[in-house]
Amino acid sequence: MELIFLEPYMKEVVWGGTRIQKEYGYKTDSDHIGEAWIVSANEHGLSKVANGKYKGLSLKDLWDNHREIFGNELKGVFPLLIKYIDAKDNLSIQVHPDDKYAKMVENQPNGKAESWYILDCEKDSDILIGHNAKTKEEFKKYIDDKEWSKLLRIRGIKKGDFFNIPAGTVHAIRKGTLILETQQNSDITYRLYDYDRLQNGKKRELHIQKSIDVVTCPYDKKNVEVTPKIEGNKIDYLKDDKFSITKYKVNGRQEIELESFYIICVIEGTGSVNGIEISKGTNFIVPKAFGKICFEGSVEFMLIHD
Repeated sequence: MELIFLEPYMKEVVWGGTRIQKEYGYKTDSDHIGEAWIVSANEHGLSKVANGKYKGLSLKDLWDNHREIFGNELKGVFPLLIKYIDAKDNLSIQVHPDDKYAKMVENQPNGKAESWYILDCEKDSDILIGHNAKTKEEFKKYIDDKEWSKLLRIRGIKKGDFFNIPAGTVHAIRKGTLILETQQNSDITYRLYDYDRLQNGKKRELHIQKSIDVVTCPYDKKNVEVTPKIEGNKIDYLKDDKFSITKYKVNGRQEIELESFYIICVIEGTGSVNGIEISKGTNFIVPKAFGKICFEGSVEFMLIHD
C-alpha cells in the first residue's frame, strides 16, 4: 500500500492569472489560471495520479475501479473536490443548492457545500458572505430593485481565516485573495449577480430564480463563522456531515495514525512524509487502513476527510 500523489487540473478563467503557478510550482502554458483542482474526480476537471502503479490514471478512474483504496463500503461519486483559487478580480456572487435540490432539479448526485481557508490576501481585503433579507420575498425585492449594496454583506478578512459555507449561503471571493476551497464534488453554481460585466461582448448568464429557490433566509452567521479548536500544533476547523478539516503545523517530527482514507494538502514549507519529499503544493491521498504516517521537516498541511 502506498501514498497516492496527485497532479492538479488547471482551470482557465477570465479572472485568472499566474499566481497559482508561481506559488505552487504547477506547470501550465496558460497565464489565465484561476483555479487548480488539486483533488478532483469531477468530470469537468480531473486530477491524475503522479506516482506508483496507478500513475497516469485519473482520480475518477481510481475511485471507480479501485474502491478498496478508499473503502469498499463507500457508495456514489468521489465525495470531495479541493481547489486553490486565485481571485485576480472579483468573482461573481453565487449561491449553491443542497443535495435534495441538486437531485430534483439538476439530476446531479450532490449539492454544493464548501469551505474557505484564506491562504493569503492583500491588505484590507474582504469577501462577500451573507445577505440582509429576512424572507425570500424581501430577498427577491432587493434583486428586482437592484439594491445590491443593501442586500449583500461584505466583511474583512486576513490570512488564516476560515469560513464554512453551507448550501444556500450567498457568497463571493473578491480580488486579491488566495484560498484553499474544500467542497462537495459538484460543479453546480447559481450566479446571482456579476456586476454587469461582459464576456465576449455579452453578460454572463444569471440564475435568479434558482438562487431564490435555494437561498437560506434569513442568513445564519453562526453556521459560517466557525470557532476553530486549537490543540498544540493542531487546529480543528470543521467537522460536519459534509467534511472535516484540520490543520497541522509540523516543526521536526509528527506521527499520525489514520484508519479511514484521508486527503492531505501541503500549504507551506518543505519536508518529507514516510521518507518521500514533500513541499508546498504537494497533495496526496492516504488509503484506508494505511496506518501510521510520519512527517519530518517544517510543513503546514490540511488533513481533510469526507
